[in-house]
Amino acid sequence: MWYPEARVHCACGSTFTTGSTRKEIAVEICSACHPLFTGQQKLIDTAGRVDKFNQRAAIAKRKQEEAVARSKERAAKKAAAEA
Repeated sequence: MWYPEARVHCACGSTFTTGSTRKEIAVEICSACHPLFTGQQKLIDTAGRVDKFNQRAAIAKRKQEEAVARSKERAAKKAAAEA
């Protein structure tokens, strides 16, 4: 069925009518709020993601260094016990 007066509701609050096979349509972004049409650009905070990654990398490196140190200690104890 075709609805020539279908209502479209955007997350930004904008509404308009168009023709559609659905009576009502909900969209997340429309021409009233899309950066291409408004000229405004939304910035994504990637600094937080980079910081989290660097923290996880530092923790992994520290754990690896601790494992190497334990391995050397075990080898030294084993060599001392054999001597």
